[in-house]
Amino acid sequence: MPNIRHAHRLRTGRYSAPGQVYLVTTVVQNRDPVFTEFAQGRLVVDALRKAQEEAFAISLAWVVMPDHLHWLIELGDCTLSYVMARTKSRISLALNRSIGRNGSLWQHGFHDRAIRREEDLQAVARYIVANPLRAGLVRKIGDNPLWDAVWL
Repeated sequence: MPNIRHAHRLRTGRYSAPGQVYLVTTVVQNRDPVFTEFAQGRLVVDALRKAQEEAFAISLAWVVMPDHLHWLIELGDCTLSYVMARTKSRISLALNRSIGRNGSLWQHGFHDRAIRREEDLQAVARYIVANPLRAGLVRKIGDNPLWDAVWL
């Protein structure tokens, strides 16, 4: 069972503002690398696209790592907690169905950081998509198929 004693601190001071840009990170329980296979990573991509289709968020950049997700979004007319709960649930259901798995997938909560409009969003996006490179998972960014950014 993951340690959730301090998970409530992730929510301290959280304020959701429609139209605000956020960098969110969510982690798989016990850092289990469930997204190492392309097919499982695509389940995450499908859930991100569904959130955009439902107008919960506009995806600006994202990368699926083996055990976590980084997602740069412009929040729609809902709370950040709502879009994350829906998206994490959708991914969990799809992955569990896909690989015959049961139970929770994600650690409780998520980390978020509001990005001010004046900041360079492209620099944040570059940081996100370069995660597999920094983690030593690929030799160049283009070798990882599980990322995207609107600036391409």
